[in-house]
Amino acid sequence: MLQLFLIIPAITIILMMLMSKQQGVRLISAIGMGAQLILSLILVFNYISASKLNGFTSLMYETSYSWFPAFNINFHTGVDGISLAMILLTALISFTGVLASWNITEKPKEFFFNLILLSTGAFGFFISRDLFTMFFFLEIAIIPKFLLISIWGSGRNEYSANKLVLMLMGGSALILTSILGIYYSGIHSFDIAKIAAAGIPVSTQLVIFPIMFTGFGIFTAMFPFHTWVPDGHSSAPTAASMFLSGISMKMGGYGCLRVAVFLMPKATEQEGWFFLILAVIGVVYAAFTTLRQTDLKYINAYSSISHCSLVLIGILVMSNTSITGAVLQMFSHGLMTALFFAIIGMIYQRTHTRDISKMSGLLKTLPFLGTGFILAGLCSLGLPGLSGFVAEMTIFFGSYNASAFVNVIIILSVSSIVITAVYILRMTGQVMWGPIKQEEFNELHDGKWNEKLLITILCGVIILVGTMPFWLNGMIHNGIDPLVDAMKQALPAKLSQNLLIVH
Repeated sequence: MLQLFLIIPAITIILMMLMSKQQGVRLISAIGMGAQLILSLILVFNYISASKLNGFTSLMYETSYSWFPAFNINFHTGVDGISLAMILLTALISFTGVLASWNITEKPKEFFFNLILLSTGAFGFFISRDLFTMFFFLEIAIIPKFLLISIWGSGRNEYSANKLVLMLMGGSALILTSILGIYYSGIHSFDIAKIAAAGIPVSTQLVIFPIMFTGFGIFTAMFPFHTWVPDGHSSAPTAASMFLSGISMKMGGYGCLRVAVFLMPKATEQEGWFFLILAVIGVVYAAFTTLRQTDLKYINAYSSISHCSLVLIGILVMSNTSITGAVLQMFSHGLMTALFFAIIGMIYQRTHTRDISKMSGLLKTLPFLGTGFILAGLCSLGLPGLSGFVAEMTIFFGSYNASAFVNVIIILSVSSIVITAVYILRMTGQVMWGPIKQEEFNELHDGKWNEKLLITILCGVIILVGTMPFWLNGMIHNGIDPLVDAMKQALPAKLSQNLLIVH
């Protein structure tokens, strides 16, 4: 069943290429991405139902086919609660990304082809249980980002596209080096389950872990490797910005958890403090830097760096609750930032500016878009009742008291909430309220049907997770339980006490 996430995009691309009119191209793209969204919802429902019946914590829909027997590479796929959350997030953003691109007129076939290829790489990455296969799909998702920014982007799009692809390729090189290091450490397998069962020698972990974590950390915009994010987001077309921040950065966080920390817990214990320092610097530095921005896309880009650094903190603390919070944060931030970038794109199409100093009172003429913009901002600052609050509080509560050092990290991270509130309230107040500064803004038209549908879907899921998080939290817990159990067995007894399962 998981192979449908690869088959549906292939069928969609073939049918799309047969279309001669732009309307047919975007309609086929929407149907294909909609089918994947429905499929992801079915998988989530089946997983939750199975876990309620028998406490299901194993992989679901697991299959394995020999791919390159000479190197023991298998096309091994399967999903648990963690990967299902990421698959649902990818499906939501892929579908809404098509809606956000409804008016693309320049080379629409090529545009939607690259957009669908991006989602295919993400789906393949999240369903893979073989390191080589994961890396294969991770690479598939890089080139379409370059093309989307360099061809359909704006501003310094060629510079931004080159910078993005070079930095991500650098991260990929570190990841591939680490994967080969694990393979030749005596295990001679790329299968994640087999590697975890065999155990990577501690001496090898200490060498490979920082390389692996840095590689995936680059995708997550870990400080100081975050500089591709503001430039890439500011130049990317709307759907590409939604994907870059909503999904691509989450692929890095997922890799840090699923590969680096899970397979090398002893190295995480001994060397994780260094990356915790980098993560908290990212949280605070990016929040302060956001205060200085006046471009809406730069504000959301730097804010994303701060929020995604919290993901790394939750993962590195290695408690069940902190890891749950990290996955919740990935899901919540993916929705929120995709919503933000989508509405920023809609506002730019109407006002032809992203400078907040030139905008004011837009809520009067754009009430629907403005409401979605305000809700995204409130989610970003962690308002109770929205998904951002649930995710951040889970990280903070799950991390505090792990150690005196971690307590300092968490206290510094919590301070970012105040900074976030300042720049979010300043931005929304400047853009949405007050008198309209430019006469032509009185004639702006509110959201079209596709834009309203996009905003309704993302806002609805943000509110659903914020008010009723138990379904998502329980699903993620079931995926985390086996990981935590395996790490408890690999770590000394003193540290493993912090990895208690909290239900």
